[in-house]
Amino acid sequence: MTDTLDESILPPPDKPEPLPAPLPAPVVEATSEPERTPAAVLPASAPTPAPSPDANVTTTDEIVLDIEQLRWRRAVTVGLLAYLVSRLCVLGGAIIRASQVTIDAREDGEAEKGAVELISQVLTSWDGRWYLELVRNGYPDGIPANITYEQTEARAAFFPMYPGAVRVFDSVFPGGDTIAALFLNFLLGGVAVVLVGLLARRIFSSSVAARTMVLFAVFPGSFVLSFAYSEALFVVFAASCLLLLYDEQWLLAGLAAALATATRPNGIAIVFACLVASAIAIKTKREWSSLLAVLIAPLGFVGFQLYVDDVAGERGAWFRVQTEAWSEGTSFGATAVENTLSFLTSPFDSTADALTVLSLGALALMVFAAYKKRLPLPWIAFSAVIIALMLIPETVTARPRFVFTAFPLFIAVAAWWPQPGRGSDPTSDSEVDAGDDALSWERQSWNFVVIACGAGLAILTNLYGVFGAIP
Repeated sequence: MTDTLDESILPPPDKPEPLPAPLPAPVVEATSEPERTPAAVLPASAPTPAPSPDANVTTTDEIVLDIEQLRWRRAVTVGLLAYLVSRLCVLGGAIIRASQVTIDAREDGEAEKGAVELISQVLTSWDGRWYLELVRNGYPDGIPANITYEQTEARAAFFPMYPGAVRVFDSVFPGGDTIAALFLNFLLGGVAVVLVGLLARRIFSSSVAARTMVLFAVFPGSFVLSFAYSEALFVVFAASCLLLLYDEQWLLAGLAAALATATRPNGIAIVFACLVASAIAIKTKREWSSLLAVLIAPLGFVGFQLYVDDVAGERGAWFRVQTEAWSEGTSFGATAVENTLSFLTSPFDSTADALTVLSLGALALMVFAAYKKRLPLPWIAFSAVIIALMLIPETVTARPRFVFTAFPLFIAVAAWWPQPGRGSDPTSDSEVDAGDDALSWERQSWNFVVIACGAGLAILTNLYGVFGAIP
C-alpha cells in the first residue's frame, strides 16, 4: 500500500514540473536617482536591452578628445610660459644697454634718462625708428632724387600694416605711440606662438606643438617680437593663412595672405604657398575655387605699391627708395658666401659675419629636419621663398630674424628632434628608467639648445642696442 501511495503521488514521466509563482517585486523607497524597473517584472517576451556598440564608440571618442584637449591646453601653457621667459631675456639685454648708457652719462656729467625711456630706445631702434616715423607722419608726398637713408622720406620703403595697426591701437591704449607699438607686439607675439603651435598640432601632435612653441619663442631671432618691428604681425597673418589653406578655406586664406603681403616685403612668400595649395587642390579634387586664394593673396603688395606711387607722384617709388636709400641690390647668395669665408679666416673681425654663419648653420639644421619630417608642400614653398629672399639681397643677408620668419621649419625641428622613450624594457625598474630618461642625451641636448637660444636672445638684444651689427 505504501508503494501504491508513493507511486500515485509521483508526477507523470514526461510532464515538466510547474514553475513556482513569481514573488512580488520588493518595495523600494523613493530616492533621488531615477526610477528603474526591476528585471524580474519585465514581460517574458521583452528581453533585457543590450548596450549599443555605437554608444561605446562615442564614449571612447569623447574620452580621447578630452585627453587631447587637456594635452593641448598644457602645451599652450608651456608655450606661453616659454614666451614670457624669452621676453625676460630680451628685457635683460635691453637693461644691460640702458645701464651702460646711464654709467656713461654719469661719467660725462650729463643728465640721466629714466629706465623706461632708455629701454624703449633700445626696443625702437633700427627699423623701429622708421615704423614710428610712419605712425606719426604717414608716407611722404614726395621723394627727393638720390635719396639716402638719413632723409626721413626713406620711410617710404616700409610697408603699411604694422604702423597702421599701431596707429589704431594707440588711439585706444594709453601711454603714447611708443608704448602702444611695443605692447601691441608683445600681444601679437603671444598670438603668433599659439598659431605656430596650432600648425604643429594639426600635422603632428600636442607634444610636438609644445616643443615647437618653446623653440619658436626662445629662438634668437624672436627678439623682433619685443622690438617695434613688423615680424610679429606678419607671422600672425602668414600662420593664419597656412591654417586656412590646410582647411581649404580659400577665400579666408586669400584675405589673410593679402594682409601678410601688405606687412613685409618677404610676405610675397605666402603667395607661393597659396599657389602650391591651389595646384594640389585642382589636381586631386578639381577644386577650382582654390584659385581665389591665389588671386587675392598679392593684392596687399600690389595695393601698397600703387598707394606709394600715388602719394609720391611717381612710378616705382618704392623700388627707387630701396635701391638708392637702402642699397638693396642682388647678389644671389654671394654676400652670404663672402661673409662666411671672411668669418672663417678672421672670426673676430666682424660681428655681422658671425651672425651670418650662425644663421646659416641654424638654417641648415632646420632644412635637414624639414627633409626628414616631410612638411606639407605649401609650407615648404613658403619657407623656401623666405630663404631665397633672405639670401638674394646684396647688403643684409642671413640674419636670425629672417630665419625666424620661416616658422614652419621650427615645426620640423620639433618633430624631428629625438625624444627620450620610457618603458622600452618591461623588466627594468621604473625609477631607473625615469633617471635614465632625465639624463638621456635626447633630453639634455634639447635643454642645451633652449638655454643657448635664451642666451642668444639677450646677447642679440644688447648687440643691436649698441649698434654692433645690422639686424
